[in-house]
Amino acid sequence: MTTYVALLRGIMPMNPNMKGGKLKGVFESLGFKDVATVIASGNVVFRSPSPDTAALEANIEKALPAQLGFTSTTIIRSQQELEALAKKNPFKGIKDERPNYLVVTFFKDRKKELCTVLNTDELRNGTTTFMKDIEKQHGKEITTRTWKTVGRVLKKMEK
Repeated sequence: MTTYVALLRGIMPMNPNMKGGKLKGVFESLGFKDVATVIASGNVVFRSPSPDTAALEANIEKALPAQLGFTSTTIIRSQQELEALAKKNPFKGIKDERPNYLVVTFFKDRKKELCTVLNTDELRNGTTTFMKDIEKQHGKEITTRTWKTVGRVLKKMEK
C-alpha cells in the first residue's frame, strides 16, 4: 500500500459539503484506507494499493460531484514524492516568516512543482494577484499550498 495525499483545488471550509468529515467519507467510500484530512484546505491523506495516480485522481474527481455536489481538480502526490521535494529543500536559507510567504504550486499534468517566495510587504492584494497570474500562465489544473502545509501533510503521512 502506498500513502498518498490528494490536494483538492478550491476547497472552502465555509461550504458544509467541503468539510473534513464529508471529504473523508468520500475517500472511504472509494475503498481508501487510513483516510485523514489535514487542515481545512483540501488535503486528504490516504492509503491505496493502486500505483496509477491518474486513475485515482479521476475516481476522486468523479466521486466528489456525485456524493457532495461540487467539482474539484484533484492532484495526487505520494509520500515518496513529497519527501523528495522536502529533501531538495527548495527554500533553503529563507526564513518562513513575514515578510516571506513560501508557497508550492502543484501541477496536475506533470509531476512538477513551482516553489515561490512571495514578499507580503509587496503584495497589494495578498496572494490573490499571485494566484490569478499563475492561473493565466499555467491554467486551472493547479493548486497551491504553503510550505508549512506541505510539512503538516508529510507529518500526517508518517503516522
